[in-house]
Amino acid sequence: MTDQTHDLEMALAACAAGDRQGLRRIFDDEAGRLVAVAQRIVRRRELAEEVVQEAFIRIWTHAHQYSPDRGSARGWIYAIVRNRALNLLRDGKREDLVGEDRLETLQDGEQLDQIMASFHKLDRNSRLHECLGSLDEIKRRGILMAYVGGYTHGEIAGRLKLPLGTAKSWIRRGLSSLRECMA
Repeated sequence: MTDQTHDLEMALAACAAGDRQGLRRIFDDEAGRLVAVAQRIVRRRELAEEVVQEAFIRIWTHAHQYSPDRGSARGWIYAIVRNRALNLLRDGKREDLVGEDRLETLQDGEQLDQIMASFHKLDRNSRLHECLGSLDEIKRRGILMAYVGGYTHGEIAGRLKLPLGTAKSWIRRGLSSLRECMA
């Protein structure tokens, strides 16, 4: 376990005990990256900041639910941010103000290339790289689009030119295979 992982676990334990300094340590260490993750999903800085603020409230009120046996502290924290961002999109409380020039950039696959590049940036010796590499290309692409790019199942189906049900089931089966491999 790295020092940073241990520090996050200790900070979550402090939050669970009602120590505000624990939340402050998490904020100081992770807030910038959390905003970047949320912004990739919701595509607007002010909404990303709102997502992270809501996530920190949830971290504070639910820190007692974190269990190191079920995953890393960082994974738990980032999952909260990701879920908050996706909920914001699902609730339709977001207006996507995209200009014509930006729309062309989104459509030309540049963003998809960046998402796929994240797989290649993983440490080649890591278990995650090995497990993602064992998946079919289409399942790996769908999972990365959902969990790195923040795409909805509908967006993934459209970009991969698949029926929605097929995209959902491939992502679900891919995640199942990934969980099994990581265990």
